[in-house]
Amino acid sequence: MKPLAAFPRAAAANIRGVLLDIDDTVSTEGRLTASAYTALEALKSAGKIVVPVTGRPAGWCDHIARMWPVDGVVGENGAFYFSYDHVAKKMRQRFVADAPERARRKIQLREIGERILHEVPGTAWASDQGYREADIAIDFCEDVPPLPRAEVLRIATLMEDAGLTAKISSIHVNGWFGGYDKLSTTRLAFQELFDIDLAKEKERFVFVGDSPNDAPMFGWFPYSVGVANVRDLIDLVATPPAFVTQSRCGEGFAELAALLS
Repeated sequence: MKPLAAFPRAAAANIRGVLLDIDDTVSTEGRLTASAYTALEALKSAGKIVVPVTGRPAGWCDHIARMWPVDGVVGENGAFYFSYDHVAKKMRQRFVADAPERARRKIQLREIGERILHEVPGTAWASDQGYREADIAIDFCEDVPPLPRAEVLRIATLMEDAGLTAKISSIHVNGWFGGYDKLSTTRLAFQELFDIDLAKEKERFVFVGDSPNDAPMFGWFPYSVGVANVRDLIDLVATPPAFVTQSRCGEGFAELAALLS
């Protein structure tokens, strides 16, 4: 990973949009700081397309799409995208799986999650589980004492053994049925919302994140950026980002925004 200072200035001037993880990328210790939110505003004011790509749930993403300075949001690690039309006052929602299929899967997901909570002491349902539509999130450090790395990996293994796709974030292990991920639904969202083929324009977009579930995005975008705390779990990141900020979390995000806006 190169320092953010090595980001080519010509490439920075050509950037059309920013895709961003939320937890421990824009947020800091679970909170959205003034400097991070100001950085979001600065990117929007500079005319960038701004889209959070997060593991957070549908309930949160409805709020984010409505109230943050963003053009849309991809949530639950790619289960859907939302985009709010402020002129028409209408939310556009697109789920990978339809409502009947999500309802069937919810029962299975709940059973798998309960088994994991029983088998891995110290875990808990993520506090936002009640707002989720398509996955389960097992908390290993957000609202519980941090679990050892081996136990975090065990949660992911138990999910995979049950037939789920499992991804580790900085705070949760998420599991879902299906082969989608952050990248696949981000590409779909950009095609349908903005008529942009990211495969043809990937050099005009930056992705910034911090954890293993960001690896598909890090690997696909040439100008991917990790905030400094990406180093905390770097051995679990299949494809590291190309660049890394000096500061951690929201302050690192603000560094990137200053470069691009």
